[in-house]
Amino acid sequence: MTPNETRFRVRYAETDQMGVVYYSNYLVWMEIGRVEWCKQQGCSYREMEGEDGILLAVAECQCRYLAPARFDDEIVVKTWVEQANPRLVTFAYDLQLAASNRKLASGFTRHLILDREFRRTRLPKKYFPMFGLGS
Repeated sequence: MTPNETRFRVRYAETDQMGVVYYSNYLVWMEIGRVEWCKQQGCSYREMEGEDGILLAVAECQCRYLAPARFDDEIVVKTWVEQANPRLVTFAYDLQLAASNRKLASGFTRHLILDREFRRTRLPKKYFPMFGLGS
């Protein structure tokens, strides 16, 4: 699938005493990319959760840090579905500096499909095209 690009600037509050982005913020940025990816596909987390009772629960995540980001850097998060089936979706991410395309980090998040009672369930068929699944 074609990656979605999300852009934003590093806020001062996201940096640590050394003046670089604190490591946990990269996971937050992946979430921003994932939510925007869904919007680009014509859907929202709110719709999946509220209307369909579907929750995408993070079961695993990984982030490999390659270079630091600093206050006011413009960041690009590229997000795409790496793998999907009706019970599990894996999103992949590349994070880079907008000005130079220098890669800052890469990673993935793996999500279980749950219902409102936090039981494993299947993705409704209406979402199959969004995640690249056949009917």
